[in-house]
Amino acid sequence: EKTGAADMAMAPDNPLKIIVAMWQFRRWPWFFKSGGPGSGLYITEDGGKTWRKLTAEDGLPAGELGRIGIAFAPSNPRVVYAIVEASKSALFRSDDGGFTWRMVNNEENIHSRPFYYSGIKVNPKNENIVYLVQSQLRVSEDGGRTFRPLASFRQSHSDYHALWIHPDGEYLVVGNDGGVVISYNGGQTWRFVANLPLGQYYHVSFDNQIPYNVYGGLQDNGSWVGPAYVLKERGLYNYFWKTVGGGDGFDVEPDPEKPGAGYGMSQGGNLYYFDMTTGTSINIVPTESEVKHRYNWNAGFAVDPFEPATIYLGSQFVHRSRDKGRTWEIISPDLTTNNPEKQRQAESGGLTLDVTNAENHCTITCIAPSPVQKGVIWVGTDDGNVQLTRDGGQTWELVSKKLTVGGKGKVPPETWVSHVEASKFDAATAYVCFDDHRRANWTPYVYVTHDFGRTWQSLVTPEIDGFVHVIEEDTVNPNLLFLGTEFGLYVSFNGGQSWMKWTQGVPTVPVRDLAVHPRENDLIIATHGRSLFIIDDISPLRELSAALLKKKLHLFKVPEAYQFIRGGLSSYLSPGDTAFTGENKRFGACFTYYLLPSKKKGQEKKDPQAANRRALMERMRQAGMMGQRAARMMAMRSTSSRVKIIIENKEGQVIAQLNGPEEKGINRVYWNFQEQLPAQDEQSTRGRFGRGGVTVLPGEYTVRIKYEGQEVSQTFQVKTDPRFTIDLKVLQENYKMAKEAQKLSLALNKARQRIKETQEALKTIATALRQQRLPQMKELM
Repeated sequence: EKTGAADMAMAPDNPLKIIVAMWQFRRWPWFFKSGGPGSGLYITEDGGKTWRKLTAEDGLPAGELGRIGIAFAPSNPRVVYAIVEASKSALFRSDDGGFTWRMVNNEENIHSRPFYYSGIKVNPKNENIVYLVQSQLRVSEDGGRTFRPLASFRQSHSDYHALWIHPDGEYLVVGNDGGVVISYNGGQTWRFVANLPLGQYYHVSFDNQIPYNVYGGLQDNGSWVGPAYVLKERGLYNYFWKTVGGGDGFDVEPDPEKPGAGYGMSQGGNLYYFDMTTGTSINIVPTESEVKHRYNWNAGFAVDPFEPATIYLGSQFVHRSRDKGRTWEIISPDLTTNNPEKQRQAESGGLTLDVTNAENHCTITCIAPSPVQKGVIWVGTDDGNVQLTRDGGQTWELVSKKLTVGGKGKVPPETWVSHVEASKFDAATAYVCFDDHRRANWTPYVYVTHDFGRTWQSLVTPEIDGFVHVIEEDTVNPNLLFLGTEFGLYVSFNGGQSWMKWTQGVPTVPVRDLAVHPRENDLIIATHGRSLFIIDDISPLRELSAALLKKKLHLFKVPEAYQFIRGGLSSYLSPGDTAFTGENKRFGACFTYYLLPSKKKGQEKKDPQAANRRALMERMRQAGMMGQRAARMMAMRSTSSRVKIIIENKEGQVIAQLNGPEEKGINRVYWNFQEQLPAQDEQSTRGRFGRGGVTVLPGEYTVRIKYEGQEVSQTFQVKTDPRFTIDLKVLQENYKMAKEAQKLSLALNKARQRIKETQEALKTIATALRQQRLPQMKELM
């Protein structure tokens, strides 16, 4: 139960010869121990039929061993290296194919943090060039006797875990906590691979700027702030994102009173206040009281929803500051179990001490002030407690006692509380997620209370796969819930009675945090591995019901549509394929409808190129390579002609018509605010300079969707860019002038078309006369 294979190496010249490193290791939420009698090196020469354990008699260290890394030299299979964790860790070398060993280096930190690294590689061209894949990437050119760093922090992120070496010995591909770097010259220079959208988020939050910003902390990549979408660029490039703190990044929250400023945290409760305007950051960790504070690796933090200058930080106590971290007070007793057996983090590691705050235990992991009732605060701990105060911290009540007793329908005692969600509608309602995977229990645990924790109801159903990280309640519909598990995103439309896995655009990946933007109704998804995803405008999900799903056609409420003024400023003209570009938000009036398609009519043949056109259009749109008219024309060609979308002004005049997709389920179409010319006029404007209709004025409009005898409609508002003060009278004058200019342009285009047609007719007559070659026609020729 405590031992497994940590590494394995096959002899380059003999596939039946394998050396395996076994590792006895156990990690609890509060402690870990590396090493024991189960650890050691084993060798086979018959493909695993028989094995022999290598011991001190063969040159390895005596006593208990820990984690071991192994590597054969591809150019000389008789040379094998092993980096061995022991009471005195060292690098060993064998010159007879792994049967006997000698120590070549036992300097301090030769085996840095063995449980976390232990990688070793040998250059394919030279058996004396050895690489240690650790917090630093180090290289030896003398068979392991001495090592030097192969990359500086300026060249590459620290904490290395993977190394591939090309057979030429010069081309290196390296994976570390910051991503992937590549060298083509043996490590002299490095190139960072910038187009891999990878990121391990712990938390996510947002502000209310336009466009709004997303805030989040990442595993060993600090804390970052960046826009959810952009209006001055064609896509979301990396340079839009700014780091506001280092280390491992955790909860990052904006200061509600100062745009561009906020709070960030690195491991162990290291809280700071940052200001992006000045580029400064100050530490605001509470000073120690008479009792030493215990902060979780991922400590609980919150901003008070009623007092924007008030913040909370969790150790074993709840700390409160009413002045943005300048001064602090403790407003709770120790809210954990305070079990001394789980507070030995200073001894953690086994053969090699590893004290990094990761094993800090009996700590607060979640703080959730109620946004409904001031003074109501829910707190979760890593040892199974859910605590509640209803008077701002004067008194506290353990409300999870009956819940964490184990048994059917209950949570095992002292299970980690991964998230507490205070309801946005009812102060007595809260949701709590428990995560026991650290003790090899992957059972999902999600509960809700509607009576301040007196009773709890499980929201777990068979549809949920994986242990649970987070639950998020919608901002408008309390029955619309989102759930993040180790294996993806789930949604419930009935308050958690049943769940459905969300697969559209969101991969199967750990979802660690969720947030719903209250103004734009976007669902923000923080994943631990695939970075951030945003589902634009989830408001249609609020209307879904069993009755609605039986309808043939339903138009969801149309949100207000803003005529954003968009720029074309860019730091890149043609960025190429190595620059990552995040997908930008779609702009225009958004029409979302539910459809149960009829069977296709016999004479309607499916266009085999439609899917290819849609894919091409989407790629071009994301890359900013498609103008509005081109996008509209391609969209019309790639959507069904049976779904008619008609837009009318307040006077009932039809100003635009679109075709919509005919897919089962929810469909979405965008209108770019342009009036559509009559068919004959649009035909006459086709050419290099054809622009279509003018942009409509702000105001009320109606959209109608027709399909197979069904019709649905709704009114909606078109509004000006909220970032600017715009004179409507000027807009109206511009609109009139644009319409007059359009009439003139159409007249000119028609005249040009007639001239062209006349010229073509004259050419036809001339050609016919030449062919007849009548004598009387020579004068005309």
